[in-house]
Amino acid sequence: MPIDSEAVARFARVCFEALGRPVPDVMPPAEMFGDSPELADKLLDLVINGPKRATAGAVADYEASGDSLPTVGGAWIACDGAGTPRAMLTTTDVRIGPLSSVDAAFAWDEGEGDPSLAFWTDAHERFFRRRFAELGLAFHPDIPVVFERFDVYVPE
Repeated sequence: MPIDSEAVARFARVCFEALGRPVPDVMPPAEMFGDSPELADKLLDLVINGPKRATAGAVADYEASGDSLPTVGGAWIACDGAGTPRAMLTTTDVRIGPLSSVDAAFAWDEGEGDPSLAFWTDAHERFFRRRFAELGLAFHPDIPVVFERFDVYVPE
């Protein structure tokens, strides 16, 4: 589903104002988690109502889309599977490293399924294999990955 940029701009303004932060001239990017509307909804629910406070993305995805890598203090809008803005996330930590360098603490902070490192590795290897096939790239266990932690704000 396409993301409604006007709705994102309105949503972002509400979030920045509620947090007492200056409203930027350029609105933050808006993204959906995962690679399907169903996965986006499932992961966003873990952000809004659960333990998910981290995410991982392949550097190749950022390069293919032309999106900037996240920076500490930067904000982005998380949308549901229908493209509706639902939460503003503020990056608190960013590390770029090989997929194989993930640790148990990061797997726990992602808050998906079984919080073990083994579950995280299996789920993310499957996800990145799908993404790399779509991008026409070869997957390997040391693909460069952006490991990002964030704070969450959901307006009432």
